Amino acid sequence: MYPVIAKYYCLAFIFITFALLSSCGGNSSNTSSLPVNSTSVSYGGNYHTVQTINEDFEQGHKAAYANGTVNLKTGKWFFADALIANSEADFKTGSQAVRIKNNGKISMLFEVEGAASVTLKHAAYGNDGASSWALFVVVNGDKTYKQTGATITSSRHTLKTVTFNIHKTGRLRFEIRKLTGGKNRINLDDFTITGTQDIKSEAGTSVSTGDTIVYTKPTGTDSVAANDNNNLLCGNPSGATADLSNYNNYLINQKYYTESYSRDRCGPNWVCWHLDAADLGSTNRLNNFRPDTKLPADWYEAQDYSYKNSGFDKGHNCPSGDRTNTTDANSATFLMDNIVPQAPYNNQRTWEHLEDYCRTQVQQGKEVYVMMGSYGTGGTGSKGYATTIDEGRINVPARIWKVAVIIPNGNNDLKRINRNTTVIAVDTPNDNGIGPNWMQYVCTIRDIEKNTGYNLLSSLPKPVQDAIEVIRFTGTPKRNTYYP
Repeated sequence: MYPVIAKYYCLAFIFITFALLSSCGGNSSNTSSLPVNSTSVSYGGNYHTVQTINEDFEQGHKAAYANGTVNLKTGKWFFADALIANSEADFKTGSQAVRIKNNGKISMLFEVEGAASVTLKHAAYGNDGASSWALFVVVNGDKTYKQTGATITSSRHTLKTVTFNIHKTGRLRFEIRKLTGGKNRINLDDFTITGTQDIKSEAGTSVSTGDTIVYTKPTGTDSVAANDNNNLLCGNPSGATADLSNYNNYLINQKYYTESYSRDRCGPNWVCWHLDAADLGSTNRLNNFRPDTKLPADWYEAQDYSYKNSGFDKGHNCPSGDRTNTTDANSATFLMDNIVPQAPYNNQRTWEHLEDYCRTQVQQGKEVYVMMGSYGTGGTGSKGYATTIDEGRINVPARIWKVAVIIPNGNNDLKRINRNTTVIAVDTPNDNGIGPNWMQYVCTIRDIEKNTGYNLLSSLPKPVQDAIEVIRFTGTPKRNTYYP
């Protein structure tokens, strides 16, 4: 009898315990999944799991006012006439703060999903006079920033907190612009967004393990397309492949650019890359020319000394100046398989001025898809004509060309390239007697295709190719964009 009673008591105890746990902990699994900094914010009566994102500017480094990107705790930011400051005259809560002069700005290069408010600390720098500034926002990838909240004046020489009520849903990107005050400078610190939703990884959006919402380029008509900013968005000009048997048209993805490499010419046939504001920063030119040790083991690797006393410059295809956002990006441009023997005046004057022109377009709110290559044999450097250097191992090209496809900043790039898109095609002699004005060497894309056998814009619809590949660029750059 006692074993039977004990059995019933045991079953009753288990049942009661289960009921108590169910009533007390029914939502426990959801609660445990919340981020540690989550709060509840109401959007029209609907509550969401949200995060507070704080940027304290303690992890970045930017010592100059020149335009450039900065890697901060929350993600990448673009700084114009702004820097990360840590002097005694800077007002800050930690060891660093932002300092902005003139009509400078700082802009998020990542997006957050929704926001209830933005809080920011500000002060007039040092003993400077008053300046005004404002917060701007762009929603769902729109091209136009709009001011949100009132214009703020920084006149006190101590940090003051201001809160902007945002109450917006959708993908948001914020920008802070200094509006008045001229040379007077301001300090900004502790930029905090409250009410950022902890959204799922659906539709190409994911949440990092920290506070930053990382956008991973979802597809769609009005959003970032899958191949946006891809080095080969416009096409693979020669149909290069990563097949060792295709040794003179060998595809190499160098991350910061993509190239077709020729083993026998010991150099690139062409190099493709994308250029926008995120690629331009404050990294100094590294000059660390070196062989690409990832080439197949039995292929000759050009060395830095291969060009010694040759009369030719080590001419970049993807230029160092197009990759100044990080040391890794800049360093990648000095791999010797991104280099060709280039006549010094071609490299240092004509080509440099064309590169500067493309970067100027980026600074004016555009992005550029670039292709550069060379063909033929025999060029004239500072020491005369040559067909090869490095004891016959490296081919000296006869012609050096470039194509630039320029579009306004935005998303879904391939569909935005149309009959009205600005394209520049230039084909220059590899000759030290070349003129400094690259406009003298403007041609059409079809001219380059005829001389190389390439299909340069193969990813574009045929009607678009037929329209823009026969256009000869007639723009008139300012004098100082192509003269020393």
